[in-house]
Amino acid sequence: MKKNEGYLNDYAALCREADRLEPQLFEKYDVQRGLRDKNGNGVVTGLTNISKIESFQMVDGVKTPCEGKLWYRGYDCIELVKGFRGKHFGFEEVAYLLLFGELPNEKQLTDFRDILSAHRTLPTNFTRDVIMKAPSSDIMNSLTRSVLTLASYDKNCSDTSIENVLRQCIGLISVFPMLSVYGYHAYNHYQNDESMYIHRPSKKLSTAENLLMMLRPDKKYTDLEAEVLDIALVLHMEHGGGNNSTFTTRVVSSSGADTYSVIAAALSSLKGPKHGGANIKVVEMMRDIKANVSDEKDEDEVKDYLKKILNKEAFDRKGLIYGMGHAVYSLSDPRAQVFKGFVKRLAEAKGREKDYALYSMIERLAPEVISEKARIYKGVSANVDFYSGFVYSMLEIPLEMYTPIFAIARIVGWSAHRIEELINMDKIIRPAYKSVMQEREYIPMEDRTIE
Repeated sequence: MKKNEGYLNDYAALCREADRLEPQLFEKYDVQRGLRDKNGNGVVTGLTNISKIESFQMVDGVKTPCEGKLWYRGYDCIELVKGFRGKHFGFEEVAYLLLFGELPNEKQLTDFRDILSAHRTLPTNFTRDVIMKAPSSDIMNSLTRSVLTLASYDKNCSDTSIENVLRQCIGLISVFPMLSVYGYHAYNHYQNDESMYIHRPSKKLSTAENLLMMLRPDKKYTDLEAEVLDIALVLHMEHGGGNNSTFTTRVVSSSGADTYSVIAAALSSLKGPKHGGANIKVVEMMRDIKANVSDEKDEDEVKDYLKKILNKEAFDRKGLIYGMGHAVYSLSDPRAQVFKGFVKRLAEAKGREKDYALYSMIERLAPEVISEKARIYKGVSANVDFYSGFVYSMLEIPLEMYTPIFAIARIVGWSAHRIEELINMDKIIRPAYKSVMQEREYIPMEDRTIE
């Protein structure tokens, strides 16, 4: 601890004493912690026409868990993937759908791709003066700093007209891959003493192709790699208005803040390990399992170790099997179901069948282990984070880039929700907090005792 920082422990103790609330108070005043009820249902705080999630159905008047479904603008995300798979890359097509509400025809899609390509440029010397100036191993912080700095280059930064906000959003969607990849290369060069690579994006390539090309020293990638990354981006693009970063987008938008501030706030939310950083924890957990299980094919041994993780006896001792369960989904996460088939193909191409078998085993065993320990109201299944980290590792994407890739996809959803908020909502979002504070009489300085 640095000199003069010894006070922190004492001050932290004061904070814990002053700010601790008794758990029974939340029940007494019927406060929904985390804006969720005891069964995990979210408190309705708004309306949206952008996406929908289904995890329950009413059967004979009873709320019953069902296989998860996710719709983008009324289209089943599984059907969307089937529609573009093997024909063209889907990121640009689905981004058009989320932003403008309709699937594009061929000309509309071509024009939109051209617009995104035209916006894949940064201000003069921005990479040198901003991204490379203070490299960080936390690429999300680097990305957030870059977004806020871009505001200084925008003469109409604070204009919240839909036309201007749309221009800003399209610009940020276009440059997010550059800001993320360049931020990683700067860190890798200055802090890891590796070679520096700054590849310019190509107007002929899709978002997924450009991402791989800019990230890799030799610029090379396979068609399968680009296809799987493209599908990952589509599946992470949007997930209802209630997820933490999208809700943050709408809250900050409702205050009248500019686009750059709104997206920076969303990025700060996404980077948390309970949100966008979850896939990193899955990869770290899997490494720990492989290091501590002698036979990865022995289901009993793997199951016993999962129990240790759940009982806070192994891995990070948080008692969580990462990648299992979801705040909304019950029986299944449709994104994970779509992803799994492509994960298998990539594992076979990369010679990672053994790892895939372990993932599949844990996907099957973990719900059993969790249900044995705790009462589950809505079921437990693998979520999209369970497989996405494995995919990124097979794509040789560095761990530091996992959450930024999530952001590269999710900024499309954030943009759509920001625009919807500005068009429809005219009040600042301000939920209420119940004060349980006790009123006290003022005590003069000379009468205050030292404990």
